[in-house]
Amino acid sequence: MAEFALTLQPQTLAQISLPLGASWLLASCMEARGKQDLWIRQKPEALRMLREQAIVQSVESSNRIEGVTVPAPRLRPVVIGRVRPRDRSEEELAGYRNALSWIFARKRLLRPTPDVIRRLHALAQSGAGDAGESKKRDNEIIEVLPGGERKLRFLPTPARQTPDAIAQLCRNFSEACDDEKVPDILLAATFVFDFLCIHPFRDGNGRVARLLTTLLLLSHGFEVPRYISLERLVEESRDDYYRVLAECSRGWHEGKNEILPWWNYFLGLVRRAYKEFETQVESAARPAKTALIRRTVLDQVEDFTLASLAAQLPNASPQLIKKVLAQLKAAGKVRLTGRGRGARWQIVP
Repeated sequence: MAEFALTLQPQTLAQISLPLGASWLLASCMEARGKQDLWIRQKPEALRMLREQAIVQSVESSNRIEGVTVPAPRLRPVVIGRVRPRDRSEEELAGYRNALSWIFARKRLLRPTPDVIRRLHALAQSGAGDAGESKKRDNEIIEVLPGGERKLRFLPTPARQTPDAIAQLCRNFSEACDDEKVPDILLAATFVFDFLCIHPFRDGNGRVARLLTTLLLLSHGFEVPRYISLERLVEESRDDYYRVLAECSRGWHEGKNEILPWWNYFLGLVRRAYKEFETQVESAARPAKTALIRRTVLDQVEDFTLASLAAQLPNASPQLIKKVLAQLKAAGKVRLTGRGRGARWQIVP
C-alpha cells in the first residue's frame, strides 16, 4: 500500500513548536472546554432553544456555502422535519440535518474511519447517485475570480489512490490520539485539513468536512457544536477560510506545506463559538440571576458588604451584583453607608 505525504504524521506534528498566538488560542479553547459543563447546567431550558437554532443555522450555512438555498418560509420546516422535501435543494438540507442528527446521537467517542466518512457522505448527499461512494474520476478545486475567470487552485489526490489515502489518514489519526503527544483539537484540525486536500468525493466534500469537524470536536469533549453553529461561523469567515486553505495546501503533495495558519484559523473558530455560547447562556440566565440576587439582598438581616454578598452568590458576577444593588438603592430598599472597603449596605425598614 502506498504511503502518502499527509500533514497528519504523529511524529512530525509532535515536533512543531507553537508560537505565542497559537498557544494562547489553544489554552483559551481548553479552558472553555473545562467550563462548558457549568454553562450547560446553568440554563437547561435555554439550551433547547440554542440546539434547535444551531441545527437550523448549520444546515442553512453549510448548504449556502455550496450555493444551495431554499425560500425562507420553507427553511425551518424542512430542517426540523415538519414537511417533506419537495426538490433537490430541500433534499440536500434534509440530508445535512440527518447527518447532524446521526452525529449528535452518538453516545461514545467515535474515531473517524473510512466507513464513518462514507456514512456521513451518504446521509448528507442522500438522493445523489453516488452518495457514500468515493470519486470515480480525478477532480480539481477551482477558484472563480471576481471577474468570472476560473483558476485551478489545487489538484486533490487522484481517484485511484483516494481509498488508500483516506485509510491512512484514519490510521494516522488513531495512532496520534493513542500517543497523546499532540492536543486532540489540533489533531482534529489537521484531520479535516488533510481530508479537504484528499477531496475523496465527486461532490459534497465541504459538507462532509464540516460534519467531521463537529464529530471530532464532540468526540473529544468539545460540546459547543451542539449549541453554536460552526458552519455559520465558517460562512461568516469564508474569505479567511479559503485563503488559509490555499496557503496551507501549497506543497501538500510533497509534505512541505504549512499547517500553523490552519491551526490558528481552526482554534479561532472554536474560540469564537465558545465565547458566543458563554454570552448566550449568560444572557438567558441573567433574569434568573437578577431575581436571585434581589432575593438574597432583601433576606439579609444585618448590615453586609459587597464582598460578603458576593460570597453568598458564587455564580453571579460582581458587575451584576452591583447593578442590582444600584437598582434597589434607587428604589429606596437599601442604603449605603461609608466608602471604600469600609462601605456597608443596610436594608431600609
